[in-house]
Amino acid sequence: MHRIGLIGGLSWESSALYYHLLNQGIATRLGGAHSAECVLYSVDFAEIEAMQSSGRWADAGRRLAQAAQSLEAAGADFVLICTNTMHKVYDDVQAAVSIPLLHLGDATAAAVRAAGLTRVGLLGTAFTMEQAFYRDRLEQHGLTVFVPGEEDRQRVPSVIYDELCHGIVRPESRAAYREIIGRLMDEGAQGIILGCTEIELLISQQDSPLPVFPTTQIHVEAALDRALTAADR
Repeated sequence: MHRIGLIGGLSWESSALYYHLLNQGIATRLGGAHSAECVLYSVDFAEIEAMQSSGRWADAGRRLAQAAQSLEAAGADFVLICTNTMHKVYDDVQAAVSIPLLHLGDATAAAVRAAGLTRVGLLGTAFTMEQAFYRDRLEQHGLTVFVPGEEDRQRVPSVIYDELCHGIVRPESRAAYREIIGRLMDEGAQGIILGCTEIELLISQQDSPLPVFPTTQIHVEAALDRALTAADR
């Protein structure tokens, strides 16, 4: 089994889900008492959030690069950045280490294409929905990406940062997300990418008339596939 490196704490609520799903997945695939061989570097999200809000992406890239280097030194064979938004600094982090980073956008696009879909709605932080770094990655795989309207683009991240990152799950926020999904469907989306790892704490398939693509679960499945390959370390 290859060792999985996790850059977490972005927020720790979704990092806990990553850890749970990785170990659950290894147990399901291998049976018995098996669990995931992994190393977690959990950053202080307040530090990263301040960098995001002030546009200090170079500083954020250096901080996550340091985390990746620590994971490589700890014997990780590959690394996951356990958040969609911080894939904005993916190239900086990858350049800092000699082991691969599994890009969440690539894994998600592959899952969408495997489902036979090409037009997807994207929910996430304002950075993920509005900036090009994530949408462009999806579009490189032949997808057409829809994002919510301006008012909805304010509502979606406010729920993420003010509620889900603190473990708060409110029925009224779930109802609001359902309405936003409905509007994306009306615009032509065939599926919905839950493009923030915390959204899975709020929304599941039963909340959407369209197929949903939970990026944490998708990222985990890609990591499990790689961890259990026969390639030498």
